[in-house]
This record gives sequence, structure tokens and C-alpha cells, in this order.
Amino acid sequence: MAKLHSASLMLNELAPDREKILRRLFPGTPLFSVNAEQINDYLAGQTQPSVVLMNPPFSASPKINSRNPDATKSHINSALQRLADGGRLVTITANWFSPANPSWRETFVRWHSEARVLMSVGVNGKVYSKHGTTIDTRITVIDKVPADSSEIPCITETLNLPEILALIQQLPQRSSWERSEIKATAKAKVVQLPKRIIVAQPETVFSLPDDVVVLEYEVIEWTASEGLKDTLYETYRPQRIRIKDALPHPSLLCESAALALVSPPAPTYKPHLPRNILTQGLLSEAQLESVIYAGFAHCEFLSGSYIVDDSWDNVTVAATGEENAVKFRRGWFLGDGTGAGKGRQCAGIILDNWCQERRKAIWVSKSSALIEDARRDWCALGGTERDIIDLSNIKLGDPIPFTQGILFCTYSTLRSQKNGKSRLKQIFEWAGKNFEGVIAFDECHAMGNAMAQEGKLGMVAASQQGIVGLRLQNALPQARVVYVSATGATIVSNLSYANRLGLWQTGDFPFSSREDFVESIEGGGIAAMEVVARDLKALGLYLARSLSFEGVEYQTLYIDLTPTQPSIT
Repeated sequence: MAKLHSASLMLNELAPDREKILRRLFPGTPLFSVNAEQINDYLAGQTQPSVVLMNPPFSASPKINSRNPDATKSHINSALQRLADGGRLVTITANWFSPANPSWRETFVRWHSEARVLMSVGVNGKVYSKHGTTIDTRITVIDKVPADSSEIPCITETLNLPEILALIQQLPQRSSWERSEIKATAKAKVVQLPKRIIVAQPETVFSLPDDVVVLEYEVIEWTASEGLKDTLYETYRPQRIRIKDALPHPSLLCESAALALVSPPAPTYKPHLPRNILTQGLLSEAQLESVIYAGFAHCEFLSGSYIVDDSWDNVTVAATGEENAVKFRRGWFLGDGTGAGKGRQCAGIILDNWCQERRKAIWVSKSSALIEDARRDWCALGGTERDIIDLSNIKLGDPIPFTQGILFCTYSTLRSQKNGKSRLKQIFEWAGKNFEGVIAFDECHAMGNAMAQEGKLGMVAASQQGIVGLRLQNALPQARVVYVSATGATIVSNLSYANRLGLWQTGDFPFSSREDFVESIEGGGIAAMEVVARDLKALGLYLARSLSFEGVEYQTLYIDLTPTQPSIT
């Protein structure tokens, strides 16, 4: 009904089967699959709805195995926080969730102090009898406006539909409301997909603010005044740059002592970002450093020219002046740990390129559920959820009907092919061979073992995910590649896919081939990997920070077992 009245929809459905149905019914509509008890947190930074229609679980929670009587309250609480000021929330709950119920009276009083409960009326369960249930329910209507009295209207008895309709028609009109964020007023054009669905695509997906600025910073000198310390980690702060007015990371960061004694080069690249990224602290100083060094790396190309065959599998050094030779743009590796905001940094790198008119990007991740994290991080920087294109919603072999956007897919989707059609070719045709946008390989260790190698029981074939990851990089030589993994520099095979770092074949490092690199580093173990990480950081190609545990206290607790507990195994 909302769609028929030309509403702009944002949907959330936790159940997988119903989620699939909604994707078929509303293609191109933002659809989330999260526990709505925290819907406000999951949608942080996204457009706030003017109306919320919800049917929360009566007493069930995906995080609690037993029944949870607070489930309804938690869902409505979070939805009210997400609702725009002046908006209206309408919810169908169990009939016992009522202002007249002493157990919930305090909850309604608290809501009514911040919003206005317009109506709470029971629905006779008989109205659902043809659907196989006769459970009484309750409709509650709340406007997010100041309440004009302390009285909370409530009808304790259950009514039939004609009586409820009469009450609804007596409700006051909704408050005048105007979207305060990016307005979705762009005219839509219809794109016909062959033998499939019709997708409405906005002509302007992401409206850039007028105040895109060049990020200025000061380059400082740095020297290692001390040798290796007894500590394993050092408190982290950018070593070579200072950004005026940039906020420190919300949590204290640290870096391994070995890496802390290596300084990255002085960067010369200056990102283009909306002014509010800095003024509102949407990216911390450490995260802005990543955007700077990623752009710094992407300004360069690997040494030499190369010939890529039609399968995108084989890359050979080209002779001087050879026709069809290509140069590969240098990539960059983000090795931050949990809590440093790797997704937010990926979004920042893409936004920098977006502001410079490179309006296509490719975001590859390990799980389809991580598209919600990508949407969260992109929208936190001012984008909209519609900018993220879910490749799994487009049929294999069909053209991708978007002229701009961030194409999201998983590694398993990337490697899929059938009847001569492949996702890789589909992406290549959308991006174009001269594609210069960002390819973010999130959780890139999923491409590990990108080459065949000797195992305990003989040769182990290269993984298909690693192979297709290499093909994508070979097919788009001018792409700005970002590798993202907290475990990328722990196992040498986890770097066999990272051909854009120039670790082999380019002359920047003393390895003639990928096989030569892997064989040489494997012999040195983790110490050799640490040397590689230090060298990459010294070249400005690698950063690895993690949350510091400074100030954290812990103690051991001893719990005595009861006589029966030891026998329970």
C-alpha cells in the first residue's frame, strides 16, 4: 500500500524466505535483514523515515533462546529513535502490550514524555480467523512530536475492523515533515532487463555536497630515535602527517613495535572529500591517513609493461614497444585489526574517487550479509543505500543496468559461471576495460592460495576464489586496488593474490615471479613476513593498526564446582 502511494521504501525482514520474497517484489528497494531491536544502530547515518510501519515479535528475540518479554519494547524503542522528528510510527503488537497493563505503563509514560501516543486500541482476533489464528492484537500510533498533555489514550477492549477504521479516521493529520538529509526527489527512469523485472533507477544516485574540498595536511620529519623496545606494541599516531582539526580515533590505536620503527614516505597526494568529513569527524585522523596513502599509491604504476592474455590468467613482461602492452596501477594494503574501521576507510577511499568523478566502484567481500556493513559505512559518510548495487540481485549474463554506483558482490558470486556466462565478464562489461575506479577486496585473505603449491600430500591446486581475484585485477589494469585484511601478512600464501603491490616480477623486489616470492619467504617463516610488512610500510603501501588494550584491567576468577558438575561432560 505504501508503494502504491509512491512512498520511498526502506524494508527490513529477518526471516530469509520472506526476505527473498521482498527482494522479488521490490527490486532495487533498500532491503535490510537485521535484528530490528538495534535497527537505529544498524542504519546509523542513513536517511531517517517519516513513517515507520512495524509488526515486532511479541516475545521472541534472535539473541535469546528462551522467550523474551521485552522484545516488543526493544523493537519500538529503536524504531522511534530512527524515526524522523515529526514522523509517525504505527505498530501491531500483542494485545497485552498496552498502557493499561501495569507491566508496561512506565514504558508508555516514558515514550509519551518524548513523543505523543495518539491511539492504543485492541484488535479482535476474529478478524484474522480466515488466516488460521484468532489471537487478539493491538494497534498503537505514536507521533514523534511533543505531547500536548500527560494523558495517554487507551481503549482496553478489542474492537472489530469497522470500529477501528472509524477511530483511525479521527486521528489528527500527520505533522508537516521535510527530509533533512539528501532528498530523494530525483526523477526515475525505467530500465528494462531482458525477460526479467523492471528496475527504477534514479538519474542522480549520490548527490555530492557543494563544499568538496582538497584535504590539506602538514608533512613532518620522522626519525627512529630508539631501537627495538621490550614492548610488543606502541601507541599509534600518524608518523609523517598532521591534519588540522582532524579528530583522533575514538579508541586508542597501537602498532607492533617492529612496524613502529619504520616510517612511511612523505605523501604528496591530497584527497578530495566533502568538508563535513573533517568538521563532523566522520573519519578519524588515522582513517584519513589511510585515504591519503591509498591515493598516494594509486598515483603510481608498477614498473614495466605487460601482456595479458584473453583468459586474464597469464601475464608476461612485454617487449619494448610491443602492441597491446598495459601498465598496472599500484595497489595498497590495509591491514588494520578489528575496531579500526576498515569498512569506513574503504568507503572513504571510494568517496575520494567519487568526488573526482570516478563514479563506479567494486566492493568484494566474504559474505552476502556484509553488504549491510558496506551500506552502513557508505551512508555514514553521506551516501545513500541505493548507491550500493547488490550483484546477486542481477541475473547472471544480464547487463548491469546502472551507469554509476558501488557494485557489491561476494567472492563466491565472483567466481560463478554457467553456460559460457560468468560474473567476471559481467563485471568487466559494466566497468569497461579503462575502468579507473576502486576495487576493494574486503577480507582479501579469502583469495589465499591463489597459486598451486606443495602440500603435505602433494600439490594443492590454486583456489578458484584466488584465481578469479587475480583475473579481475588483470582484466582492469588501471583500477585502484585496495586489499583489506587483518591477517594478510601472517601467511605468505595470503599474499599470492596481491600482484598490485609489486612484490614480484616488477624489479621493485628481488623476486622474479610469484612462485619465487612464495618459496623464498616461506623459508624465513613469520620473521620474513614481518620484514615484507616493514618494507611495504616503508614504501607507503601498507598500514596495520589495532585497538590498544592500554588501561584494560583483568583478573582471574576461580569458580568452585558443585558436586554434580564434574560428572556433566
